[in-house]
Amino acid sequence: MLSPIKPASVFKHSKLFFVKKRTQLTLFVDQQLSAPIERIRLEFNPVQFALINSHVTLCRENELEDLERVMLNLKNLKQGCITIELGNPIRFLEGKGVMLPAIGDYAAFQKLRKNILHGLIENPRNSEPHITLLHPRNATCTDEIFEQIRQTDFPRSIDFCKISLIEQKLGKAWRVLEEFNLSPKNPPQTQSSAAQSHPVQELPPC
Repeated sequence: MLSPIKPASVFKHSKLFFVKKRTQLTLFVDQQLSAPIERIRLEFNPVQFALINSHVTLCRENELEDLERVMLNLKNLKQGCITIELGNPIRFLEGKGVMLPAIGDYAAFQKLRKNILHGLIENPRNSEPHITLLHPRNATCTDEIFEQIRQTDFPRSIDFCKISLIEQKLGKAWRVLEEFNLSPKNPPQTQSSAAQSHPVQELPPC
């Protein structure tokens, strides 16, 4: 069990410490695939690990100002599950952060964003999907750490069949407010999948 993390210790050097509430749409990595990702996050970025599970951010807070319209679009969504192919880990922000970038064609991801933001943003920005392993806000990668990350066997392809509306208050852990299922690729499947490998609730807590 992780020790309680005080928001002030997490964000005292960040502008986000002063943000009372943030709301985003995210795609959580299924627990059947997230183990190697979460292991790296827990070892090298425990603060972010405690705040939120591994995920691909779908829409950020500045795109969700008219949340009522966004919710309507989500409930009327007709799109199916999307697949994101992942490349090798790369460093970013002067080498401090590490991510798994999407590669190949991720048009379905852009289409999903466009459908969600229909009537709100005429031409949503071309967001590049990725999974953050080390967030530069609260972790710093070194050459030694990056070499360990490079040797990790990460999933190369992930299906996402659920959109989660999440909220963060005062720098605490993100929590799921509501979830929206995308149409499965194989409807006969009856096995359900959990969105989180460790609950995105107010744990004691991307």
